[in-house]
Amino acid sequence: MKRPRKRTSVAVIDIGSNSVRLVVYASMARSLVTIFNEKTLCGLGREVQSTGLLAPDAVAKALTSLRRFRALCRVQKVGRVYAIATAACRDATNGSEFIAQAERICGVKINILSGPREARLSALGVVSGVHRPDGIVGDLGGGSLELIDVRGNRLHSGVTLPLGGLALQDSSDRSLKRAERIVRTDLSGVDQLKAGRGRIFYAVGGTWRALARIHIIQSGYPLRVMHGYSIPAPAALDFLQRLRRLAAANMLANIEVVADARRPLLTYAALVLEYIIRVAKPKIIVFSTFGVREGLLYELLPQAERAQDGLLCAAQDLNELLSRSARHAQELIGWTDRLIRVAKLHETEEDRRLRHAACLLSDIGWRVHPDYRGEQTLNLITNGNFGAVSHVGRAFIALSVFYRYAGLSTENEPPARIRELVPLHMDERARVLGAAFRVAHLVSAARPGVLPATHFRTGERKLMLVFEHQMVDLVADRVGSRFKQLARLLGRSGSIVRR
Repeated sequence: MKRPRKRTSVAVIDIGSNSVRLVVYASMARSLVTIFNEKTLCGLGREVQSTGLLAPDAVAKALTSLRRFRALCRVQKVGRVYAIATAACRDATNGSEFIAQAERICGVKINILSGPREARLSALGVVSGVHRPDGIVGDLGGGSLELIDVRGNRLHSGVTLPLGGLALQDSSDRSLKRAERIVRTDLSGVDQLKAGRGRIFYAVGGTWRALARIHIIQSGYPLRVMHGYSIPAPAALDFLQRLRRLAAANMLANIEVVADARRPLLTYAALVLEYIIRVAKPKIIVFSTFGVREGLLYELLPQAERAQDGLLCAAQDLNELLSRSARHAQELIGWTDRLIRVAKLHETEEDRRLRHAACLLSDIGWRVHPDYRGEQTLNLITNGNFGAVSHVGRAFIALSVFYRYAGLSTENEPPARIRELVPLHMDERARVLGAAFRVAHLVSAARPGVLPATHFRTGERKLMLVFEHQMVDLVADRVGSRFKQLARLLGRSGSIVRR
């Protein structure tokens, strides 16, 4: 994988209807690396539906935050700053006046997104953060809800509705019964939802993520990674109904995992998602932390970079940052490719990309104390801040690298909470891949130029590792025993051959 030229950092200032946020990324790249992220819950859109205006105190709070954001960009020497504003600023009659003040403070032009434009960028964010998405993207902000159909990298037309948490709270005068009527009326007959039956609904937006956080905690789910967290639609519907009952009983006020300013909006967010499930009838709800900001930067990338696999780009970045030799990991990909081919192991396209990602991450724990390398790398991978991989895929990659470091004995088993994320056949494949890593890294000492001089052969029920003449001095009993262990996992006997 050819690395792009060195790039400077880039920031996005996102002026939303509820929050004003600054996110700084290490560079404009296929796999974005966040180096700074700060938001202020200003509530710019809390009165727009009833008064048509941005609230004066919210404006003052937002402008104060923007002054800090500009100073932060200066301190961090950010190379390029993009600024966007969404529903509250485009709908309020004093929105243009606020934007003029904000532009003077920020020193950059602020792009007020139209509803369809906001829907498109949200969808592009999901495209950048989900491998080959297929479903309906819904982005719930403080002022609006955007809906758009996504199939791979193909986007259909989007729609925007005034169903954001603050907007719905305002237009219903804080009456949940009135809010329910508004939601039912606005969502009935929306074309973008008609194509959702049996597909995935991708939920984008901070208040929906807060709902997911509550569900993770209540269900005892082992990962606290929000991106890619999924709930089957029937289970999500049951959860949302229970949440609404708790709200009716005033039992949501003490939910500590949700910010104080966001708690009152939980019920409205639950109401909107509940009716989307009823109308669209998706099979599963997947939460995405990739949205408008990531979609904006993804759109600005050259086509060749947009076409790259986001997971493999993230794994390559970590490989270059943490491994002893980035080139060795690339050679390990080719080495395991040959093993799969010669051993005639069945592998889907998804299996292959997960294996390649595991190869790139197979040496990232070498600086850790030997007793903790398996545990530390497992935590780093399962909780890594990257996209384009499901939680099952994360667990598979993490287990493969764990087995590479911790070995395959019953004394060093991975945490049950992680193993339970993958089906049995994937855990078995992770063991095979971990065993292969143990052979490859022992043979090569993680240095490039060695693995290409070793080959695989098969004969009857035997698997052989062949060393070319210039590498035969690397053969040792320990290498042989590890290779035999790998062969046994594949149901074969193993032997070393010197050419």
